[in-house]
Amino acid sequence: HVQLVESGGGSVQAGGSLTLSCVASTATINTYYMGWFRQAPGKEREGVAANDIDGSTTYADSVKGRFTLARETAKNTLYLQMTNLKPEDSGTYYCVADPYPQYDLGTTQSWTYWGQGTQVTVS
Repeated sequence: HVQLVESGGGSVQAGGSLTLSCVASTATINTYYMGWFRQAPGKEREGVAANDIDGSTTYADSVKGRFTLARETAKNTLYLQMTNLKPEDSGTYYCVADPYPQYDLGTTQSWTYWGQGTQVTVS
């Protein structure tokens, strides 16, 4: 079982930046596929970015060029660097992990482990 704890959410003006962090309880983060989902009020949860254990990363079209996913194995931490934020980026952001590979960004059913979420508000 893997526990994921997100942090770094907050309120920011449009055009600003935030970096989200996700600390995993496992010491073998490099053997897990990891990523981020988000959910805006009244909308379905959607994949934002996913990172394979070989380092390759997939991004949702809506965040390409603005968001960067990074993994720091020594700290068991996954980061989501978000720049040029837009109001439509607002929502609760969830860190996800799975021992098996995901197709593209995966789905809400395909990822096994979820964090509790961190709120991002862009005004």
